[in-house]
Amino acid sequence: MKTGLRLNQSTKTKLSTTLKNWLPILQSSNEELEETLNEMIKDNPYAEVKNHSMQTFTHQNAQNKIPKKSKGAPEGFENFCFYEESLYQILQDQIAPPLFPTPLSQEIAQEIIENLNQEGYFEGDLEKIAQNHFCSSCEVEKIRKRFAYLEPYGIGALDCFESFHFQLQQSELNGDAYTLADEILQDLNNHFKYKNHPLYLQVMQTIKSFKNPPAIDFLAQEQYIKPDLFVYFDEGKIEVKLNDFASPSIEIDSSIQLMASKNIQEQFIKTKLKEARLLVDALEMRKATLQKIGLMIVEYQYDFFHGGEIKPMKLKDLADEFGHAPSTISRAISNKYLECDRGIFPIKSFFSTALDEDISNSAIKDFILDLIKNENRKKPLSDSKILELIEAKFGIKIVRRTITKYRQKLNIASSSERKKLYEMSL
Repeated sequence: MKTGLRLNQSTKTKLSTTLKNWLPILQSSNEELEETLNEMIKDNPYAEVKNHSMQTFTHQNAQNKIPKKSKGAPEGFENFCFYEESLYQILQDQIAPPLFPTPLSQEIAQEIIENLNQEGYFEGDLEKIAQNHFCSSCEVEKIRKRFAYLEPYGIGALDCFESFHFQLQQSELNGDAYTLADEILQDLNNHFKYKNHPLYLQVMQTIKSFKNPPAIDFLAQEQYIKPDLFVYFDEGKIEVKLNDFASPSIEIDSSIQLMASKNIQEQFIKTKLKEARLLVDALEMRKATLQKIGLMIVEYQYDFFHGGEIKPMKLKDLADEFGHAPSTISRAISNKYLECDRGIFPIKSFFSTALDEDISNSAIKDFILDLIKNENRKKPLSDSKILELIEAKFGIKIVRRTITKYRQKLNIASSSERKKLYEMSL
């Protein structure tokens, strides 16, 4: 028993030492890891970074017989787009005074965000939004035009032409240059007729910098994400596998000869080979750490991989297991992903975030769904009322904007819209 305890303590000590000495390796994503390693071996002639990312796990999926979709997986779950949430959050954070000073203006702005397409253009119905908020369409239009001051500039415009005008308002052009730019945008296809104007080149340089479409930077992020872990079913059992093809490795070549005295050469070789082996050990420890994280997630989130919801999981539990502060482990799992038959998910999404550490976002969303399902159809619950019920149920304090965001993510209409839908169904 004592021997086993000593071995366990030795393993934890080795893990702690490796994580402390080579924490950048653990914290690096697959895309960053090669750069991190190259920086570490730049003065080491005996170590070379090998990239295996040309091979992907896509071909492995067939061998592991990963099913397309779990029973009970929500529709569209595997089509989750990371860039949409990022853009949504950026805009949400800007819906505040002084640009949107009243609760009504903020609610209208949020509904405008909901009616943006993937390119960032507004494609909603002004009249419908006005009816939802018992105001005029002119008032809604005034609030929409305030989007000219939101980043990314050009967002919320009706078309490319208006988006360019939004971006022009936020450009550094002024005076005659601004006037010329405005004239050129009126007839952009014939901009060459202004080529003799002394400010033509300056203005065109600015216009060429405008984003088209305005959300293009976020669309560019939609790409295949190389997961660090795979969770799949093999003959009814859940398996966790590392994506070895996505991360680089270190190869050591001790055959290189150096021009130096024998004593200096031997000491140099000994030092550099030791450094290279430590890097190899650190990489192996990184793999072992990610594998263990994957196993812990499967243990805690077993129901999720069978079609259920993500349950509350404390980051502190993971931190205690590795003997480090939660902030350290949080950085270690940042920008790392897990792929299963339900899609690709940030590892961080399996831990409680943005709310009390004992309450996950999924628990809040489940509660909202249950409330809406059982609400009085003649008097649907407002976001403010849902907020009150959530605070009473979970004993936490959150802002109404968070409830609105969750409701929109769940594709639940506003209370006024739901009331109309209920009336139509009756």
